[in-house]
Amino acid sequence: MSHFVLELGVEELPARFLASLERELNDRFAALFAENGLTYDSIAVSTTPRRAVLHVRGLLEATPVREEVALGPSVKAAFDADGNPTKAAQGFARGQGVDVADLFQQETPKGVYVAARKTVGGASASSIIAEAAPAIIGSLPFPKRMHWGESRFLFARPLRWVLALMDKEVVSFKVADIESGRMTVGHRVHGKGPHEVACACEYDKVLAEKCGVTVSGADRRKVVIEGGNELAKTVNGRIMWKDSLLDEVQGLSEHPVPVMGDFDPSFLELPSIVLLTSMETHQKSFGVEGEDGKLLPHFLTVSNVSSLEPALVKKGWERVLRARLEDARFYWNTDMKASFEVWKEKLDHVIFLGPLGSMGDKCRRLSALCEWLAAQPGIAGGSVNAASAAVAGRCAKADLVSQMVGEFDTLQGIMGTIYGHKMGLDPVAADALAEQYLPAGPETPVPATDLGAILSMADKADTLVGCFGLGNIPTGAADPFALRRCALGIARILIEKGWRLPVEELFAKAQALYAEDIRWKLEKPEALAKLNEFFAGRVKNLFLTQGNDTLLVEAVMNAGSSDVWAASRRLAALVTEAAKPGFADNAQTFKRVTNILRKQGAGATGAFRAELLAEEPEKVLAAALTDMAAKFDALWAEDRFDELLALMDGIRPAVDDFFNGVMVMAEDPELRANRLDLLQALLSKMGRLADFSALQM
Repeated sequence: MSHFVLELGVEELPARFLASLERELNDRFAALFAENGLTYDSIAVSTTPRRAVLHVRGLLEATPVREEVALGPSVKAAFDADGNPTKAAQGFARGQGVDVADLFQQETPKGVYVAARKTVGGASASSIIAEAAPAIIGSLPFPKRMHWGESRFLFARPLRWVLALMDKEVVSFKVADIESGRMTVGHRVHGKGPHEVACACEYDKVLAEKCGVTVSGADRRKVVIEGGNELAKTVNGRIMWKDSLLDEVQGLSEHPVPVMGDFDPSFLELPSIVLLTSMETHQKSFGVEGEDGKLLPHFLTVSNVSSLEPALVKKGWERVLRARLEDARFYWNTDMKASFEVWKEKLDHVIFLGPLGSMGDKCRRLSALCEWLAAQPGIAGGSVNAASAAVAGRCAKADLVSQMVGEFDTLQGIMGTIYGHKMGLDPVAADALAEQYLPAGPETPVPATDLGAILSMADKADTLVGCFGLGNIPTGAADPFALRRCALGIARILIEKGWRLPVEELFAKAQALYAEDIRWKLEKPEALAKLNEFFAGRVKNLFLTQGNDTLLVEAVMNAGSSDVWAASRRLAALVTEAAKPGFADNAQTFKRVTNILRKQGAGATGAFRAELLAEEPEKVLAAALTDMAAKFDALWAEDRFDELLALMDGIRPAVDDFFNGVMVMAEDPELRANRLDLLQALLSKMGRLADFSALQM
């Protein structure tokens, strides 16, 4: 067993590239080894800004050797009447790399054929890697790639060296005009090198001791956290760790050294979110908070060098951060001299989206739409104050023209809430402004406040309606206006808040609020139809990503998803019911009802006539259906979907007896129509829960 190590040395890679690079290198070499039957004990990839390192331990030295039997032409075709080999036999032998004399006869179900035994395998792991590595390296995907010098080779950043060792031997290949070897380059200050690596097993030791490089991202992260926590104790605080920033700072250094810095306490007059955003965005630094949760006048940053003059390094970081915080204070003071009235006026000069008017126009639509939503009984029980809703919608985008959001766009909405409370805006409306962009993705929470959720839905519905009217409909992976996220956000809010509102009514109202003079690309009815279809697709996708069975999701969606919350509860009830022993029989029976009506039930209304019930089984079914109908309506009114589905157990025997004892498609037109109406009366109830024809039992 061998130990293979590959190191790709590059100019500094962006931190955001590292995780995908590790994944791609791992997967591509694992696939190479699997394809060639090369087993290994472990494979691991680590990255720093200047290198990607692949370790494969316990690698099989060569592909397994095995004997194969290859069939050739039939004996009749391989030899002439005198027993001499024909050109067919000679060509087959030549192709298999054996002499004609080594061919033998092999009986098969189709007759007797000539065959040859040959030994395959035995190729060294080194030769396989040497042949495949250039193509693997050259095809590694990155968000952006570049070429440099005279070479047309594409990579994220210029490739500077390649180390490739199989135990003590170099695996020789060439990529981007660079020959692989055993030399590596260390940290620019703590071990520049170049350094020779004698054996793959010594690579990690050379990196750590001679190069001054911590190659493992997990180890760098650990150094930052442990060092930062110790430094925080010196100021009686704790570091406000943020995972995304930790991932970034460990990816910006090869030799991480935590540094605790200070800033003037006067900056604490700014909102803490402003200070933290400035630290994190511009300086990649962490805030420090006290036991009371309040921000302290300190910050933690990460240097890429162990300085002989740490005080000087600290001072440099503090000087740069101070300039950033001074900028933030200027933006804050400037904004506090303005007002929402001034900002709302400025929004009339900010374009929302092409023909859809300005941000001011959008806010006026949001104001009306929020007020309409607040009045809907299914939305927060109609308890949201309409006036507050109107204010929230009108002021929703005001902070976009503030100085602070102009510098820190991630604070949009958040600054609206802060400024709203400072400037005397309706408190409920002010709180809603920070939540209008939630949920920002599948893992982020929905708005906590009811008005925040209303504003979020209104904003997303307005954008969806506008984009669909202009024909900007997502196709494939292309979704430049994040419309899938908008639809998913509305669905999640309705489900998690337990709100009841037919989404087509929301979209129709949003569309009606647009000005009459907008030049739509699609006719309004067509745009709404496409939007409703698109939204249903996103709801279906949401249910599927929650791990639900595809057929159960199809059954629920086919029965209607306009009321998203109700659809989610019907699905949950169906999942529970499907786990019960008798569900398959129930579903099969109701699937039969659905299929008959789909093929023969045109015109069936469900209004069957008792006087036309001729056979005992249909009379029994009619009685059972009448009894069930009252229970169904009562349970439906209370959204008791589990109990509604359980009604199948009670009525299925009567349905089965009906099919066994009655000819549905009777020759008498009146009898036939009445029996179809009887089935339609049943389906008009149970079909509201699920489309059983979508199930395969």
